[in-house]
Amino acid sequence: MITVVGNLKGGTGKSTVVFNLALWLAANDKPQILCDLDPQKTLRDAVEVRREEGYTPTVSVLDALPKNATGNVLVDVGLSDMAAVKNALGQAHRVVIPVTPSQADVWATQQFLTIINESTKNGQKPEVMAFVNRADTHHAATENAETQDALRSIPGLTVLDHMLSQRLSFRRSFSEGLGVFEMEPRGKAAMELNFLAKTLFA
Repeated sequence: MITVVGNLKGGTGKSTVVFNLALWLAANDKPQILCDLDPQKTLRDAVEVRREEGYTPTVSVLDALPKNATGNVLVDVGLSDMAAVKNALGQAHRVVIPVTPSQADVWATQQFLTIINESTKNGQKPEVMAFVNRADTHHAATENAETQDALRSIPGLTVLDHMLSQRLSFRRSFSEGLGVFEMEPRGKAAMELNFLAKTLFA
């Protein structure tokens, strides 16, 4: 199963999501392969920090899609290398789109769907899913629900009810080479990540 995690916009937290999902799979003894196709190599940097710190389980990251891979292949893409993006989308079984809560990000998601359709028009269409990432935690915030509603109006897109919130522990754990569930096992961020991972990989 090749899962591409991407978005047309930067800053949506896709590398953090891929890293945490890969560590969740590894911690649950599920085979996984990481691919960093983003020229910024943020994912590779986090994996290198984890290796230097000696954390287990270990994960490795590739610079290209493997041939004849088994298990779960998680792919982080960056739109500055469009050829690599389209190649990954053309081979993907599933595309997961993290969307930050704003109208601009909804518009970017619509444009990204066009790229997905153009990249897969000669092959089997992947399942395309989206979820609100970096959701506002303020009790009076309306943008989270508004973004979900807007995403649900887009044809061909499955919108997950679950969200990942904008929490310091996501940013801090990533910079230290840890999964959020490793740094704060009983924290709210860990609970959110665990729910998302089970939704995608149960």
